[in-house]
Amino acid sequence: MAAGGLEPYLDSLRRELRAPDPAVLSVLLALLAVALTLLIWRFIQGRKSSRKAVLLLGLCDAGKTLLFARLLTGKYRDTQTSITDSSAIYRVSNDKSANVTLIDLPGHESLRLQFLERFKAAARAIVFVVDSVAFQREVKDVAEFLYQVLVDSTVLKNAPALLIACNKQDVTMAKSAKLIQQQLEKELNTLRVTRSAAPTSLDGSAAGGPTQLGKKGKDFDFSQLPMKVEFVECSARGSKGEDGDADFEGLEKWLAKIA
Repeated sequence: MAAGGLEPYLDSLRRELRAPDPAVLSVLLALLAVALTLLIWRFIQGRKSSRKAVLLLGLCDAGKTLLFARLLTGKYRDTQTSITDSSAIYRVSNDKSANVTLIDLPGHESLRLQFLERFKAAARAIVFVVDSVAFQREVKDVAEFLYQVLVDSTVLKNAPALLIACNKQDVTMAKSAKLIQQQLEKELNTLRVTRSAAPTSLDGSAAGGPTQLGKKGKDFDFSQLPMKVEFVECSARGSKGEDGDADFEGLEKWLAKIA
């Protein structure tokens, strides 16, 4: 076919490109939107997969180290107050390919924020362990530490999943998860008010004053946080004591979900 014979077809193609069919344009825009969504999703998943740590936090004697040992070995062991971190790979029981790195951090007041600073950027999730038996007398100290965790700029930015593990439920005097949640919300609300005039944020950031916890003008509750917060009752010792198994099915299910 002569070159001149192609001209009508080329002219038609040029006109189509200059004035595309609205239906075709809609399809192209939809495909572009899907592609951008997939890119954003992969970026978020990539950031999540790069954070493999589950931090065990809490006051001294809350039972973090025994929980750590039980999760890894299933066996009871005598523990003492930790002065350094311990870490190990935890594999989900029904899916050995799914795993996270458990890191047990010291609960002593002089050490806990120092170790949180070291590991917080790697946290995919946080297990905050509470002594359900001693909770009533320790509630202010528990809330103080939890507040410091929740207003930390890195924790707020990464929004790791948070589980409040109400431990020592094998003891008759243990407080329920529901009561612990209610009391913590009340204490955190009080702390938010009293700390609102602080010149710097509790994680050491000097710019812009303290981070607002929850929604301004409303009483604090955990649903206001950027991360998902759940409560679970558990017992690292177990109802049958040292020779029996731990009672923490809820904790294991949660770990399997976030692994």
